[in-house]
Amino acid sequence: MIDKIWLGGSWLYLLLLPLSILYGMIIGLRRLGYHLAIFSSWKAPIPIIVVGNLTVGGNGKTPVVIWLVEQLLSRGYSVGVVSRGYGGKATSYPLLVNESISIKETGDEPALIYRRTGVPVAVAPKRVDAVKMLLKQQKLDVIIADDGLQHYALQRDFEIVVIDGIRRFGNGWLLPAGPLRECQYRLNTVNAVITNGGIAKYGEIAMQLTGDIAINMLTGEKRSVCELEQVVAIAGIGHPARFFSSLEQKGVPLIATHAFVDHQCYEFSKLTTLVTEHQTLLMTEKDAVKCFHFAQLNWWYLPVNAQLAQPGAGKTLSAISELIKSGKNA
Repeated sequence: MIDKIWLGGSWLYLLLLPLSILYGMIIGLRRLGYHLAIFSSWKAPIPIIVVGNLTVGGNGKTPVVIWLVEQLLSRGYSVGVVSRGYGGKATSYPLLVNESISIKETGDEPALIYRRTGVPVAVAPKRVDAVKMLLKQQKLDVIIADDGLQHYALQRDFEIVVIDGIRRFGNGWLLPAGPLRECQYRLNTVNAVITNGGIAKYGEIAMQLTGDIAINMLTGEKRSVCELEQVVAIAGIGHPARFFSSLEQKGVPLIATHAFVDHQCYEFSKLTTLVTEHQTLLMTEKDAVKCFHFAQLNWWYLPVNAQLAQPGAGKTLSAISELIKSGKNA
């Protein structure tokens, strides 16, 4: 129902407009407070790159973080990542992600980034604490903040916003009447805008999520996702419909789909009721990181990669490289 309201398919958003106006005033005053140094913010000694959203969830932010990490690693830079660790709950923070720490503590996205890239990833509700932990334990050239566009307590040197090219900004209203965390004019202040799917507008960098090879969660076997049979697909991400639609476009034989809330915490007993032993359970990589420890032989996941269009992607990487070089020469 909330998606229908946010995408302009219901007049019920009118009832929420007073709250949206109040929310807008609060975030505007808050940002002004940081701008005027009424609220304190911290400047790291190395460049901080923020990859965030202007709208609530499901835009493809995490694949962009992974892409950026891999690109910077290939250029010889030492990279770290910080995250709020949404969905995780630990007894103390900051927390350094590793194989021995439960995903229930770190959250799924930090675990996914660490698994895919191998770079140091620190988690803390206050990202400044996570950055300080990484700087204390690692010699890094740059740190990428996974989300945190609205976390102004941490000063940043470069901002990247990822938007959904299909849903874009919905009905154009701030929370809760619409999906916006900040007003659209905020885009005028960021360094790069990446558009996931749909048609990128002038000045935006077009992006597609690609991935056709499914991986067996128990054996590690790789197989074309189209070769899987009797597929039951699940997704606990910001926009599950995108995953299901992509599978249909690839020609995957879907017999059922099950959408869960973002950052869903899965239970073995629940997932085993969704498929028989002769069917295939297929999930996103973000879901898989929470299920490896109880995976079954007929469970598979589909990793995806962000593919960004040129020349925008190259210009963005060049600008970030210049930031890092200037920091080293300072």
